[in-house]
Amino acid sequence: MGRSAQVERKTKETRIAASVALDGQGRYDVATGIGFLDHMLEQLSRHSLIDITLKAEGDLHIDYHHTTEDSAIVLGQAVSQALGERRGIVRYAVATIPMDETLTRVALDASNRPYLIWKVDFSRDKLGEMDTELFKEWFQAFAQQAGLTLHVETLYGTNNHHIAESCYKGLARALRQAIEIDPRSADAVPSTKGSL
Repeated sequence: MGRSAQVERKTKETRIAASVALDGQGRYDVATGIGFLDHMLEQLSRHSLIDITLKAEGDLHIDYHHTTEDSAIVLGQAVSQALGERRGIVRYAVATIPMDETLTRVALDASNRPYLIWKVDFSRDKLGEMDTELFKEWFQAFAQQAGLTLHVETLYGTNNHHIAESCYKGLARALRQAIEIDPRSADAVPSTKGSL
C-alpha cells in the first residue's frame, strides 16, 4: 500500500471520508458540495501528485464553514497518518507560484509541530458561493492536523480567484517537495532529536 491512509469523521454537522496516497500521480475524486473548494482540492492533488479521494456531506443549508473546516481536518489527518514517523522525508520546502498578476509564496516544514502564518488578503467577500474568509480556516485546520509549520503569503495580486488558487498550488508544490523521500537519508528521521 505504500504511504497511504483513510480517515472518516462523522459529527452532527458533517460526514466526511478521505483517502490519500502520498506517492500517487495526482488523481482525485472530490465532492464536498462546495464547487470552489472542490476545484481547490483538485489543484492540491494534481500539483502535489498526492492521490486524493474525499467525499463530504455537510450542513450547507447553514453555511460552508463546517464542511470547509472539517474537510481540512480529515485530509490533514490522512496526510499525517500516511507520513507515519516521517522517516526519510526531505521535510522542508518552499514554492513560489505565479498566476498571471498574482505571486504567492508557500514555505513549510513537515515538522509535526503545527503552525500557520497567513498573509493573504482578499478584496471580495465571496468567490462563487464560498466566503473568502474560509480559506484561512481551511489552511489552519489542514496545517494543524497534518503537522505542518506553514507560511502562506501572497506577495501581490488583484484577482481573488488567482490569489486563492495560487495558495493551494503553492501548498501542493511545497508539500510535494517536503514529503519526498530523500535518497541520501531514506532511513533517517530528519531531526537531531531522532523523532518528529
